[in-house]
Amino acid sequence: MTRERKRLVKLILIGALLFVCCVGIVDSVWAQQSLPKLTVEFPKDGGKGNSSLAIQILFLITVLTLAPAITIMMTSFTRLVIVFHFLKQALGTPQTPANQIIVGLSLFLTFFIMQPVLTEINEKSVQPFLKDKISQDVAITNAMAPVRTFMLKEVREKDLMLFVKLAKIERPKTASDLPTYIIVPSFIISELRIAFQLGFVVYLPLLLIDLIVGVILMSMGMMMLPPIMISMPFKILLFVLVDGWYLVVQSVVSGF
Repeated sequence: MTRERKRLVKLILIGALLFVCCVGIVDSVWAQQSLPKLTVEFPKDGGKGNSSLAIQILFLITVLTLAPAITIMMTSFTRLVIVFHFLKQALGTPQTPANQIIVGLSLFLTFFIMQPVLTEINEKSVQPFLKDKISQDVAITNAMAPVRTFMLKEVREKDLMLFVKLAKIERPKTASDLPTYIIVPSFIISELRIAFQLGFVVYLPLLLIDLIVGVILMSMGMMMLPPIMISMPFKILLFVLVDGWYLVVQSVVSGF
């Protein structure tokens, strides 16, 4: 056996010995220490107040878990972030601006667009509930009313009818009679449609620059040179000269 193999065997034996010693120490300490016990008890008299409080806490945790999905799917965030990602691809700079900046800008613009809705929720739902003027059920109903109004203003009737047919329910007389589980997916696919339309409008003029640069390079016999390397500076220059971020944000926000 060579010297290197002997050294390797010694290291393995020392490591195994240390592992056994550590396991023995942990086992002895574990045996001496008593772990804290977590028990759930319900009072014998029924404990309606405690049970109600536990259910409210569970409901609050569930709402907090679903908060990102609510923020993304029931607001203007979907349209904004898709349009900005189309813009990045059209400019030929998929890494600039970073995704964190795009998501942050979309979130702040979402709060800006949804400010009237948030104000109405605070005035008609949150503040009365905190002052014990209305019950929890009434607070939830008052909070959903402005959100439903916002979504119904942006959704297409065609999309609503699609999910009414899929759910196999009777066609309501008015849009306000529609259940929320019909409005939300209808609003989402409507936002996706509008976002892709705006993305096409943003993409088209920048795509023309790529085509023009590609034709010029082919006419010069430079077919091995990627056109995007030449067109990207021109697209960025054009975007800056026309104040592109101002125009894109103005177009998207004014759509609401």
